[in-house]
This record gives sequence, C-alpha cells and structure tokens, in this order.
Amino acid sequence: MHDIVIRNALIVDGTGEAARHGDVAISGDTIVAVGGKQGAARQEINADGLVLAPGWVDVHTHYDGQATWDALLTPSCWHGVTTTVMGNCGVGFAPAHPDKRDWLIGLMEGVEDIPGSALSEGIDWRWESFPEYMNALESKARALDIAAQVPHGAVRAYVMGERGATDVDANADERAAMAALVGESIRAGAVGFSTSRTVLHRAIDGEVVPGTTADALELTTIADAMGAAGGAVFEVASDLAPEQNELAWMDHILDQAGCKVTFACVQNDDDPLQWQRLLAHASRREGIYPQVAIRPPGVLMCLEGIHPFTGRPSYRALAELPLAARVVEMKKPEVRTRILAEAGPRPARLLRLLFMEGKAMQSSIRDYDRVFMLGTPPEYEPSAEQSVVALAARRGVSVEHAVYDYLLEENGKAFLYSPLFNYNAGNYDIAREMMLHPNTILGISDGGAHCGMICDASAPTYLLQHFVRDRARGPRIGLEQAVRMQTRDTAALYGFHDRGMIKAGMRADLNLIDLQRLALPSPQMVYDLPAAGQRLIQRASGYHTTMLRGQVTFRDGESTGALPGRLVRGAQRPRG
Repeated sequence: MHDIVIRNALIVDGTGEAARHGDVAISGDTIVAVGGKQGAARQEINADGLVLAPGWVDVHTHYDGQATWDALLTPSCWHGVTTTVMGNCGVGFAPAHPDKRDWLIGLMEGVEDIPGSALSEGIDWRWESFPEYMNALESKARALDIAAQVPHGAVRAYVMGERGATDVDANADERAAMAALVGESIRAGAVGFSTSRTVLHRAIDGEVVPGTTADALELTTIADAMGAAGGAVFEVASDLAPEQNELAWMDHILDQAGCKVTFACVQNDDDPLQWQRLLAHASRREGIYPQVAIRPPGVLMCLEGIHPFTGRPSYRALAELPLAARVVEMKKPEVRTRILAEAGPRPARLLRLLFMEGKAMQSSIRDYDRVFMLGTPPEYEPSAEQSVVALAARRGVSVEHAVYDYLLEENGKAFLYSPLFNYNAGNYDIAREMMLHPNTILGISDGGAHCGMICDASAPTYLLQHFVRDRARGPRIGLEQAVRMQTRDTAALYGFHDRGMIKAGMRADLNLIDLQRLALPSPQMVYDLPAAGQRLIQRASGYHTTMLRGQVTFRDGESTGALPGRLVRGAQRPRG
C-alpha cells in the first residue's frame, strides 16, 4: 500500500512534455508511480481540477542569516519553493573570524538591505570555518531544503584581513590560501562559490564588496581549486565592464576548471542591447548560464519604506510617528503644502543616494517617467496610463502632488513601483525573450534580501499567474515550459538530479496548485525579524498543497508544522 496517492491531477512533470491527467503514488520520500489509476493508499488527496508540479527550486536567495533562526524561510515557503540556494553575490557569514562578525553583518546589510540589528540578534554564531557553518545549518530542521555557496567577500576577509576588505590585490600566498579554503568547502558540500563584480554592491560603510576588483588570476585560482574538489557552480554578480575581459575569465573557468558559470543578465538603459550579446555568447559556450529575472527587478516605494519625500525636513519631523498618525498629519493641507514646497531628491536621485550609501541598487529610472501605481491587486507590467505622470495629468495637479496623495491611499499602505531593469520598452517582452532563451536560468528572486524596497521572492508564483494565465499586453508562456524552467532546469544547474521532475524514483517534492485561484495580494511591510526588524513580504493564494520529501509542509498557504527540510550537500545523484 502506498503512503499517499494524489488522484486525478493535471500532471505537469517538469520535463516540458505535455500535461496529462492521472494519479501519482508516493511511498516514503519517493515518487513510485506516475499516471493512470493507482492503488490504495494510507492517505488520498483529491486533485481534481488542480495542477500537480514539482516543487520550485530557487537558485538565487540570501537566507544565509535567516536560515539560522527561521525554520520556514518566509516568504519563499509561501510560493511553492522547496529548495533554495543561498550565498549569492559574494556575501555571507562564513568563514568568519570572531572579530569579523560585525563587519560581515555590515556587508550583508549594505549589499542586500537586511537589517543589521536583526542579523546581530538572530544569528547564533557557532562556527568559524565554512564546513562548520554548514554543520550548524544541518543541525536545524526546516520546511525547505537549503544549499549553500561560499562567498568571496567572507573568504577574502578571512584570509587577507583588512587588506582583503579594502579590495587590494591578493599575493600568491593569499590566492593559494583562498583557493584551499574554497576547495575544502566544496569537498564538505558547498554547491558553489559566488563573487560580486558590480559597484552597485557596497557595504554599509559605502565600500565595494571585497573581490569587486580582484584580478582574473585570483578568480581562476579559486575556480581551479573548485574543479579539483569535484566542480561546482561559480556565481557572479557583475557589471560586465569591460565586457570582454569579464567573459574571458569566465571562459577560462569553463575550459580549465570545468565549473559551470552563472551571472546576472539584465537589460539596462545605459547599454540596452548588451543582454543580446551576453545571450549570444552563452549560446556559443556550453556551461555558461545567464541568470535572468522572472519579474523585472524593481523598487517598491511606500510610507513605511523609502519614497520621494523621505529626506525632506518637514517629512522627517513626522517620520517617527506611527503610520496612522503620520497619515493624519500628512493629510493636513498646511503640512502637504510645506512638504511639497521643500527641495528633495526626485525618485532617480533618491535611489542613487541610497545606492551610494550601500543600501540599494542604482536606479535606471529618470525622475518620474518610470514610476507607477502598483495598485490592488498589484500590477507589475504597468502601462503608461498607470504611471504617476498620467495620474497627475488626469487630476490636473503636479506629479509630486499626485504622488503625495497616492501614498496616503489605503491608510498609507499604497505602493509605488519603479522597474529598474528589463523595462526599456515599457512591457515584459524583453523579459519573456530572456526567459525563453535555451541557455538562461531563472533566478535573481533575492528571497530574504532587500527587505525594505524589493519583494521578488514571489516571482515563482508570478510566473504562473501572469506569464501563463493572465498576461494581456503580449505573448504568454506555456504552462509546461514555465514549470520546467523553475524545476528541472534550475535543479540541474546545481546538480540536484534527485528532484525537479515528477518521475518514478524522484524525490516527492511537489506543488498542488489551483491555477485559476492563484493570486498575489499587495506586499506588506511587517516587523517580524529579530529586534523587530522590518521587511516586505508577499503571500499567495492558490497553493492547495506543498510537499517536501513526501510530507505535506503547507496546506492552503499555512504551515502544517512538518519540517523535513535539510541541508543539501553537493550535487545529488539521479534516483530511480
């Protein structure tokens, strides 16, 4: 007798093949039969009218600190994610000398906008080396599986001390020591190594991430050690400038070390055709995987976070009031007049100032021309009619007056949305083309990071809701392809060959989804991190059941209390 049989599901198996109706039988943590009518089971789940898909594998998250205190890894757990990869962008918490812990927290706070106070209170430092960090992670049960990469910034600071933190060139002994540490970590089960090569990533003190300007020899020496330890993924957050130089050392890693390479690929306004060159290069080089976003990365502005009036003196005088009281004050005509009359940075300048302080990505928006009302339900592919410029024209007021009044709507919880990348054409056609390219990998969700401005951990849900079901401003994506891209394909990048498909012998990591009910509410600012740290979250409706290792972890979006998640050490062999 089977443990579980899911009956009458529309099975979308992650391979990209056509969906089919039937049953799926599970024994223990393993799928044992797919399709047709299966026999009796101790538990049966009626899936009539529901889609059955593998659990999502999210390869770009920043739960490095949160994973030490949060067994659920919210918000990713609410969006069908069953495996996450963290340690991206060259930042993390191991290896760590005891006297560098606060510095590593400042690095993470600056680059990924995770409150340093939350990290300081939440992390129980029980490690120094990266293998010890993985042991600490492994000691805790979770609702999701996690996998860890070795961050360049931490490695550099551990080996080079202050010299590494200031991004000077490493000498031969230091390169060898870094390579040895990374090789040791790969042998212990790290699934990759990450580095940052972008000036947009800065510590809380404004300094660029260690390794940003490291020479190619440092990077290839580390990669050679990875290859000798069995190979892994080399993840890069890079400005790709100079583009050919960056691609050249990545090619060396492919050819000499045998490691896969993945790097963030976005369409930016300064070089709007670069993404096409990068995808063309990847087409010629097996093993390079440009990582693309499901939803164009964008900043959310609201009264509880950043917004165009944040720095104005009359607003600062109100900023510490509770939100409800602040809204009452801001609605007073004399207060509105005073705040609007004061000089302050327009949105593009505001975000650049935050970037220079190490708190945000640089914006490619130009004043208000790419600032939109997010609305309820949220609209992430807005047209020009939903811009604040159009809103102001309809109301016959200045743009800043319209923005001010809009931010006061919904009791002060309204959001403005500013797409930073992939929105040059004012729609998602470029984003869709990137996703459908045969060499790209879906990622850049940044789950756990950018707590005050970005909330893209919901992107796996958005892919099905918007690109598969609802998109009206351009072509959609087929259900089977959308599922494959965030299951089999993302799992295969890191060698997780035991999951990502619904086949006999595979892990029973599954999502049962009511596609017609799948929806995203507006984001919320909550204060539930350690030390009452704030963050943006976004839940979802439409997930009937999420399973990990054959155990139901979430039902109708709520945790069942089951915590079968574990640390994934290295590549996983195919099952069955």
